[in-house]
Amino acid sequence: MNASWRRWQRVALAAVALAWCTTSSLEAQKWTPGRTPDGQPDIQGIWINFDSTPFEAAVGAPAPTPGTNPSINPAPEFADHTHKVSQRRTAMVVDPPDGRVPVMKWAEDERDYHLAHIPDAPEHETPWVRCITRGYPAGMFPAGYNNAYQIMQIPGYVVMVFEMIHETRIIPIDGRAKLGAGIRQWNGEPRGHWEGNTLVVESTNYNSKGSIATSAATGRIRGIPQSEALTVVERFTRTDENTIDYSVTITDPKVYSKPWTVKLPLNRDDTYEMFEYSCHEGNYAMPNALSFGRKRDAEAAGKASSSNQ
Repeated sequence: MNASWRRWQRVALAAVALAWCTTSSLEAQKWTPGRTPDGQPDIQGIWINFDSTPFEAAVGAPAPTPGTNPSINPAPEFADHTHKVSQRRTAMVVDPPDGRVPVMKWAEDERDYHLAHIPDAPEHETPWVRCITRGYPAGMFPAGYNNAYQIMQIPGYVVMVFEMIHETRIIPIDGRAKLGAGIRQWNGEPRGHWEGNTLVVESTNYNSKGSIATSAATGRIRGIPQSEALTVVERFTRTDENTIDYSVTITDPKVYSKPWTVKLPLNRDDTYEMFEYSCHEGNYAMPNALSFGRKRDAEAAGKASSSNQ
């Protein structure tokens, strides 16, 4: 009996010691962000997300296992800067668990229709190619270049400057009311608040003119339409000096059979230099596509005229 008691005692002490070591290790890993003068958790800086992780998982691929990285050597991307690269994961879409966006068929059909009619009129192109906006959250999904964001904080606001299209997003965090459902915007109307050290931004009041994703890097999701029922909830959590965990949940019952979520890291790089994105000056895609369409129309008109003579 005494021997059994001693064995139990040793096991119990070992378990306590292990629990203490584990707790101490976790405590050591905790990181607390600094504060801005008005008391916000500080997420300011230059953040980049160059990332060649597939936006969606391949059809039939096994569900991603949390914490795994199938490859830590992503394929090289085109970029006009030297940059840090995020670790490659199975997919950026983390919910549903299969890594696939639950798009309704009508939305895919509408995307296909517009892609097939790009030479006909500019309205068939995404708002990015038209130099209107990359969209939100589309602007947070990495493209092949210009994936940089400068975050600034002032009392009552968080401000994000996007390198792509040189946009500025102003997020009120002072609890103000929304403008009202009658005012619809390309990028919705954001309202932010802090939950502990996490900035939560909910955007509503979207119009139905934009696309949920505008970069070819998003694969089949590029050009999927958004409806006025769209709600976007983003979370920015700074986990250490150089990392923000970013997640976004998209709910649009007119376009998707259920909500879906994307997660990706933002990597701090204050040495990264953001340049002006002169969209219209360098936009050859739109005029080239439209000029081809007018050439095609002229040729068709000429053939019709000849056949009537």
